[in-house]
Amino acid sequence: MMDTEKDRASSWFRQLRDEIVAAFEGLEDSHSEGPFSDMASGRFEVTETKRASDDGSDAGGGLMSVMRGGRVFEKVGVNVSTVYGTLGEAAQKAMAARGVPGMDNDPRFWASGISLVAHMQNPHCPAVHMNTRMFWTPGAWWFGGGSDLNPCIEYDEDTAHFHATQKAHLDPHGDTLYPELKAWADEYFYIPHRHRARGVGGIFMDDRNTGDWEADFALTQDIGRAFLPAYLPLVEKRRVQACTEDDKDTQLIHRGLYAEYNLVYDRGTKFGLATGHDANAVLMSLPPLAKWV
Repeated sequence: MMDTEKDRASSWFRQLRDEIVAAFEGLEDSHSEGPFSDMASGRFEVTETKRASDDGSDAGGGLMSVMRGGRVFEKVGVNVSTVYGTLGEAAQKAMAARGVPGMDNDPRFWASGISLVAHMQNPHCPAVHMNTRMFWTPGAWWFGGGSDLNPCIEYDEDTAHFHATQKAHLDPHGDTLYPELKAWADEYFYIPHRHRARGVGGIFMDDRNTGDWEADFALTQDIGRAFLPAYLPLVEKRRVQACTEDDKDTQLIHRGLYAEYNLVYDRGTKFGLATGHDANAVLMSLPPLAKWV
């Protein structure tokens, strides 16, 4: 049943959540000049979430942490969850179609992970997404996740820093891993009906099972560890830049792209809603305001 491994993974996702929440509230407290610095410092509101099961039995849950209307973050959510039970028919069929061993006749599952999406006050600060997760069924286990940068106003040096930091954390796991996960992110975070990428990319993996649980867990941890050093310096640099109404308009239009992707294509959104997890937690990724032309 891998109970020890499950506990270690779940604890790690919670630890990463605590580090990110503290760092983001620190950004709020330290923003003392530039646009939006006269606003009140933002704080996360924390809500327990529960997965709904068909028979009313315990099916797990997690913590939804959302900050709204801060100095730096217009809306940011950092969710952790550990859920389990049996998959509904639609989710079970989807897993079977992906080739998950045993899913045709045994719908039991266990899943734990962290999911983060940040939408910023200053249009020069890039939005960002990060998640890592572990999934188990009686026939298999795997890891997935990554992070990607979503600026509405692009800066080449910011993109370079974000990617270089991720590469530095992935290189110890193999020279070919970063280019593989970068290419996977470029393919995954693409919006077919807009014929464009959602942002400037990052890294992404799914169904990661090399047969060595320790190695795959260590990789997943380093994907999580890469996030803050890849992202915080960009926010610290851009949050003081002056912005115009045209900049805000550009931001709102770009958020429309983000919303379209998450509602139409994102695998995590589909899975969360299909398995009965708290809908507000699943849809936390949506921006507070968006615009379409």
